[in-house]
Amino acid sequence: MATGRPNRCPRCDGSMTEGVIIDNSYGEKKVSAWAEGRPEKRWYGLKFPKKVREITSFRCNRCGYLESYAR
Repeated sequence: MATGRPNRCPRCDGSMTEGVIIDNSYGEKKVSAWAEGRPEKRWYGLKFPKKVREITSFRCNRCGYLESYAR
């Protein structure tokens, strides 16, 4: 994995396809994100840190195994 993306599945050695995990939200779809630490609870919901990273996911075409990265 020298290129930073998995070419082969670590479970069954099948080929991996790049994609994203989708979050559904009030009539729109967004790419899932990762944030360091825990969110702060507020009366209107949760406050997240400003710096978040989009999650990229890879799926094995043979066994369905998912491997995710927040680069």
